[in-house]
This record gives sequence, C-alpha cells and structure tokens, in this order.
Amino acid sequence: MNFLNGITILLVYQLVGEVTVRLLGLPVPGPVLGMVMLFLTLVIRGRAGTSLDTASSSLLSHLSLLFVPAGVGMMVHFDRIADEWLSIGIALVVSTIVTMIATAGIMVLIGKRVKKGAADDA
Repeated sequence: MNFLNGITILLVYQLVGEVTVRLLGLPVPGPVLGMVMLFLTLVIRGRAGTSLDTASSSLLSHLSLLFVPAGVGMMVHFDRIADEWLSIGIALVVSTIVTMIATAGIMVLIGKRVKKGAADDA
C-alpha cells in the first residue's frame, strides 16, 4: 500500500504542475513544475514520507525501463537527428564542458568551506 500511496503523491504533483502550466501559460513542462513543487514541499517538511520513499526507491531501481520511450523516440525521429547532427553535437559538447566547469567550481568552493570549517573547529 505504501508504494501505491507514493506513486499517487508523485502523480498528483505532476498533475498539479501540468494544470498550473496550462492555466498560466508558463513556458516550462508541467512535470518539471510539479517536480519543483514536490522539492519545495520536501524542503519545507524536512523529510519524505515512508510511502514516497518506497515509491521513489522502486522507480529508481527500474530506472533503465524509463529510457525505453526516449530510445524509441530517437529511432522514430532518426532522419531529423541525422539532418541536425552538427548542432546537436555542438550542444552536447558545450553543455558537457559547462557542466564540468560548474562541477569543478562547486567542488573547489565546498573544499574551501570544509577546510575553513575544520580550521575553525581546531
């Protein structure tokens, strides 16, 4: 029953996000807005309930199945991907570089904070 309650919570947040996007005409996908709402709820509550934890763990253990629709979509639109391979490739390379730089910067900042905290404790 915990799994069913957790899935229901996730789907309700997705539905609320979708309805909000459609009503307000926001330029973001509804599930993304629903995920942000869920995140804010969890931050405010400070914890996830047992049912949400059970459902999310189950979904994560079967995460590879969630990539099947994306793979099918790539095969359906293979001609378009072949036509626009250069722009897709450039976007992938640039976004990877930006992500690596941001990650390195965050790690440096966190490392400095940890060293500063350790020095303050000593």
